[in-house]
Amino acid sequence: MASSKTVRKLQVVSPVPADIDIANSVEPLHISEIAQELNLKPNHYDLYGKYKAKVLLSVLDELEGSADGYYVVVGGITPTPLGEGKSTTTVGLCQALGAFLDKKVVTCLRQPSQGPTFGIKGGAAGGGYSQVIPMDEFNLHLTGDIHAITAANNLLAAAIDTRIFHEASQSDKALFNRLCPPNKEGERSFSNIMFRRLKKLGISKTKPEDLTPEEINRFARLDIDPASITWRRVMDVNDRFLRKITIGQGPEEKGMVRETGFDISVASEIMAVLALTTSLADMRERLGKMVIGNSKAGDPITADDLGVGGALTVLMKDAINPTLMQTLEGTPVLVHAGPFANIAHGNSSIVADKIALKLVGPGGFVVTEAGFGADIGAEKFMNIKCRYSGLTPQCAVIVATIRALKMHGGGPQVVAGKPLDHAYLNENVALVEAGCVNLARHIANTKAYGANVVVAVNMFATDSKAELNAVRNAAMAAGAFDAVVCSHHAHGGKGAVDLGIAVQRACENVTQPLKFLYPLDVSIKEKIDTIARSYGASGVEYSEEVNASHFVPSILHGLSSASV
Repeated sequence: MASSKTVRKLQVVSPVPADIDIANSVEPLHISEIAQELNLKPNHYDLYGKYKAKVLLSVLDELEGSADGYYVVVGGITPTPLGEGKSTTTVGLCQALGAFLDKKVVTCLRQPSQGPTFGIKGGAAGGGYSQVIPMDEFNLHLTGDIHAITAANNLLAAAIDTRIFHEASQSDKALFNRLCPPNKEGERSFSNIMFRRLKKLGISKTKPEDLTPEEINRFARLDIDPASITWRRVMDVNDRFLRKITIGQGPEEKGMVRETGFDISVASEIMAVLALTTSLADMRERLGKMVIGNSKAGDPITADDLGVGGALTVLMKDAINPTLMQTLEGTPVLVHAGPFANIAHGNSSIVADKIALKLVGPGGFVVTEAGFGADIGAEKFMNIKCRYSGLTPQCAVIVATIRALKMHGGGPQVVAGKPLDHAYLNENVALVEAGCVNLARHIANTKAYGANVVVAVNMFATDSKAELNAVRNAAMAAGAFDAVVCSHHAHGGKGAVDLGIAVQRACENVTQPLKFLYPLDVSIKEKIDTIARSYGASGVEYSEEVNASHFVPSILHGLSSASV
């Protein structure tokens, strides 16, 4: 049960102040108090200041035999430029469950990138009276996980170019001497990571001196095709002028110029690996199997081929532990990983969810958020994250707003930062009903996985009762378990109590097992076709370039064994 020690009753005011003003008006509890309410002992976590702590994976080992709580995922209708409030609803729902419905609850969120934080989108701590605090620490640096990803990613990038440089300028013998230098006694040996490469090459010999010249050539030369390299350097800030750069212009690089560029750190495949890993050993395997490009013969080259899989793991050894924080009303939050849904799977980590489900126990709730709309984030949550975690959600919440439904119904264009058209500020039931086609498709798609669907209508002051009723009627007609109007932005957990009750009922009344959209053993084109048809497409056509390309299969080789 929730404790009166940690639950904090908010003093809300109207109109709602700025998010940062609300966040700064509340003094966070010491994080040890939040940990204590989850029955975490001091040896279960490392403190990062007064308001953050890293929860250690050893907790999972200790609680291995205990039962899980209910598992809830929050998605949304197709996103609009102004956002629909998934993070705010996720936090508000948890505040309602913990502070008002006396349930044990943990919120599991992704760590925000500094790119959106310093851009027009802002952070990802929620909003209004449904936020994670301290807001500034949540949005800036946190406990350094993204910086660890940056360091590991760029180490691999440097190793790629360095290997190309050395292979272009040295003989097989010189390369082999660099890889297997003799010790003081003049003896050579293979490291564990080298045995991985030897096995991949089909070489069973265990002593360096036993390799033939041809085997030395195959072992020492990766022969990376520079044009095939997909691994780029990263940094956690929007710097558009680094999207395309040239490297290797120094005199010592002997004219080995290559055009490349930077991605944002959370776009690194290492971020996707972190979110999908289940243990330190599993992360080591996934990092080593990441594909960075092809050899000139067309064979995929991995991080382990470069010999840096172990080094990447060392840089990530602390980042694998989720960060414990709190909401405005003193309910616990686990923040971990932050892959984007348009290029990865858009969900927080498996290890955070697993730890949380053990900590809340039977009758408790773990609420996590899937990025983008339910057609991307929730689809990948089910088909990718749940497939690898083995976890089954009982309820899926779909967040909708009247404003967004009007847009989907054909309303005037909305541009962030510009005043809203009068159509979004005045009642127009017909426009709302037209947009509910989008909501209905999301409900049908999400129900197909077997979870009960609850629609959360994130209410704004300009929404009329008739418009709100139209959304509820459309949601119920589309097969939703329930549809609830929420005011958690303005009222905190109190404004999401009805949503909390609906979610509890939905979790207690699941009748179907989890069903995946596609099996893993079908072709990539079959998977793409299945997903596209679920969105409403009649089929998929491929250009001649795609059909003739070897790029997709080589990338899939990496994704199937590493991040996905």
